[in-house]
Amino acid sequence: MDGAVQAYIDAVPARHRPLFDRLHRPVLETHPGAEVALSYGMPTYAVGGRRLHIGVWQKGVSLYGWDRERAAGFTARHPDLLTGKGTVRLRPEDAADVTDSDLRELIGAALDA
Repeated sequence: MDGAVQAYIDAVPARHRPLFDRLHRPVLETHPGAEVALSYGMPTYAVGGRRLHIGVWQKGVSLYGWDRERAAGFTARHPDLLTGKGTVRLRPEDAADVTDSDLRELIGAALDA
């Protein structure tokens, strides 16, 4: 992980850091060879030609770049978290209803071959 990514992570506000870590850790655990760099101003995890962007915003953490069709189970269980094509916005209060298994499914929809 390069210094710019680490600086981004270090700057994540304390109120959003647990949620960010809840997404960041499983990406690295399930894809230890993922390349991590800043793209579009946020940490981007790359595995082969696949990408997942995880960014912090004022009210929470968002994920971009996952495949909606491959994440059909997640989107069916959490339609209220979708805010656009390939975008999931998680506020800390919403994340309480999302299991770690759900998050791993979404990560897999973005990065698994």
